Amino acid sequence: MSLSASVSAWLLVLLCAVSGAYCLGRVRRSGGAAAGEAVMGFGMALMAVPLGHGGGWQAPVLGLVFCGTALHAVWLLRGGAHHAHHLVGSLAMVYMALTAAYGSGHGGGLPLLTGALLLYYAGYVVLGGARLITAGTAVAHSAGSAGPAGSAELTRACRLAMGMGMLAMLLAM
Repeated sequence: MSLSASVSAWLLVLLCAVSGAYCLGRVRRSGGAAAGEAVMGFGMALMAVPLGHGGGWQAPVLGLVFCGTALHAVWLLRGGAHHAHHLVGSLAMVYMALTAAYGSGHGGGLPLLTGALLLYYAGYVVLGGARLITAGTAVAHSAGSAGPAGSAELTRACRLAMGMGMLAMLLAM
């Protein structure tokens, strides 16, 4: 692995771990969805650790963890269809873990499924970025941005960061 690829991989690990930590801090206020996001963030961080630093345990163990987060996401769907993104993300991580554990290395996934997930996450990132920009503009025009609106922006930024992380991991498959 080249130095730039190694640095990029470790930056992705850091980005996902920080996002997971922020979501973990939101669990008391936000409940189940934040807990699922925290597990996803930490799991993504572990999955992004460059090969050779985590041994062969990562993919199978994380595949089981993400099966659990998929079940949690199905449970969250009772609260509304807006939780479907958690299910898509969990299943995408199960797919990437299975591909890493049992695939034939780089490009070992199913091209059609990988392409569909790439399109989904590219759209998610673009839409999330646009929402974050418009939310920032609205907050800048209001009197105080340090209150709940600032927290909502940080949550959106966290979700956007994890979406970019998913996009990067799918591109690396």
